Amino acid sequence: MVNSNVLNEDPIHISGISAFQDNYIWLLANNKQAVVVDPGQAEPVARVLAERELELSAILITHHHYDHTGGVKDLLKQWPNAKIYGPSAEPLPASSAMGVSDGDTVLVPELGLEFSVLSVPGHTLGHIAFYEPTGIANQPLLFCGDTLFSGGCGRLFEGTPEQMHQSLTRLAALPDATLVYCTHEYTQSNLAFCHSVEPNNAELKKHLQKIAKLRQQGVPSLPSSIGLEKAINVFLRPHVAGVKARLQAHTGLELDEDIKVFAALRRWKDVF
Repeated sequence: MVNSNVLNEDPIHISGISAFQDNYIWLLANNKQAVVVDPGQAEPVARVLAERELELSAILITHHHYDHTGGVKDLLKQWPNAKIYGPSAEPLPASSAMGVSDGDTVLVPELGLEFSVLSVPGHTLGHIAFYEPTGIANQPLLFCGDTLFSGGCGRLFEGTPEQMHQSLTRLAALPDATLVYCTHEYTQSNLAFCHSVEPNNAELKKHLQKIAKLRQQGVPSLPSSIGLEKAINVFLRPHVAGVKARLQAHTGLELDEDIKVFAALRRWKDVF
């Protein structure tokens, strides 16, 4: 299943290709060329590219987990000239892949895009995000893998709470209009957790109702935006007095620092 989100009349479109149970493989394409982000499976990507008669120009990888990289080798069999960019600090799925790190630039001239690489460790130690500040119609784009989710953040499989908190703080500093393309359809369950933490957050309640309707219709909950996430995502809100008070009541601990609140939130969400 492919869910297209045509942002404007610009020839570049962004589509979410469903993979596994809840993954999205993001496809950026004009009428001829395409880029995919985190292709955990090759078959659904190859099918869409064939249907739309697109040439695969590049593959962007945010981290090494198989559900984000498993389709790379098979895609390269069909499009051997596709360039691959992934985190230099993690194993990459093909010998031709180019490792990139914080501050590097990834150019995709076929689509006129220029991504800045952001280091965002926490979920994995070498996790990166791809940020396009101009984006489409001057709306910036963020492909953040499993670091930031709508209403949530990734589990700490390799990193520390301090690393993840710092990574999320960095992403929260991006322009509010930035569109957030994460790679899992976790939004509804994430928002349920956020609501348990902030039951009186009016914007959160409104968005929870909106997402419930979208999901009932089978419509993706993504992309989100940085501005929206700062208003509803408790993992970006450990500094808010109400969030701190709720976590102190939940844990019975004196949580006098934002990082302690964040760590308590992550532990709670792990068992929610």
